[in-house]
Amino acid sequence: MLASLRQWLGFSDDHHQHGHHDHDHHHDHDHGHQHGHTHGVVDPTIATTDRGIFAIKWSFIILAITAALQLLVVFASGSVALLADTIHNIGDATTAIPLWIAFVLVRRKPTATFTYGYGRVEDFAGLIIVLIILVSALVAGYEAIDRFIHPQPVRVLGWVAVAGLIGFLGNEAVAVFRIRVGREINSAALIADGYHARTDGLTSLAVVIGAAGVWLGFPLADPIIGLLITLAIFGIVWQSARAVLTRMLDGVEPQIMAEIRHAAAHVPGLTLREAKARWLGHRLHADLRVSVDPAQSVGEATHVVATLRAELHKHLPALEQARVELAL
Repeated sequence: MLASLRQWLGFSDDHHQHGHHDHDHHHDHDHGHQHGHTHGVVDPTIATTDRGIFAIKWSFIILAITAALQLLVVFASGSVALLADTIHNIGDATTAIPLWIAFVLVRRKPTATFTYGYGRVEDFAGLIIVLIILVSALVAGYEAIDRFIHPQPVRVLGWVAVAGLIGFLGNEAVAVFRIRVGREINSAALIADGYHARTDGLTSLAVVIGAAGVWLGFPLADPIIGLLITLAIFGIVWQSARAVLTRMLDGVEPQIMAEIRHAAAHVPGLTLREAKARWLGHRLHADLRVSVDPAQSVGEATHVVATLRAELHKHLPALEQARVELAL
């Protein structure tokens, strides 16, 4: 049991690498996009490296402890602002759950029924996470509105302020950790997640402002802050639901197709006619239709296709499989 726990936390001595998952090919271009923060959708630049998995696990642990400490004060104080912030931190912590589920199932071999494996489980788990966060946001919003209609005193204001500071410190610790590891593995997504956690820390500080407002004789400060944090959670629900549903419907980000075209442009003597791609969990599958110079021999054409596949894997580390069809 202890060995399993150590392995899950990233302390295993057997830090195995997964074949073509790690590449020395670093692009000077930024792919023309920024990675957003979404719950339930694991970015492949994080999921395909041991250090990325390590960062996700410890982020989960830190945020789970933060939310647990805040939850104790929620019950003692009755602060709806702190309740909303706690829900927010729980939502951030549960981002690791679909990753864990996916990695447990994806490692299983395909079966006669699930011939492509179990990669889609990650999308399904992501949808469940989004629904949980939606329900939580509705609860937080209801409590905040109810507090407007039926005002109640907020107890132990000092502890509410301390819980807000705990939320800030927990998110800041996660931010520093994600940014540091993100730079180590050259993951723009993990760095962006780090800055997002830093923003979440500022949200936790709003709880402190709400407690100060109540202490100064403005009791509505607590439900007002709670409502503002609830609106922020609804924003996360919208962004995350859009990302999860896009993947479930075989949608890909525009930059993925741009990278495929960019990879094909690096192969001399080849013309890209058609390209399609879709996600299976955090692994990418692509179908390409290309043409080569008719004067080329079969051996030369085969070499061109092999070069294309190599370029695709360099440009798209999450690529699991590329099917290439030669157009006549």
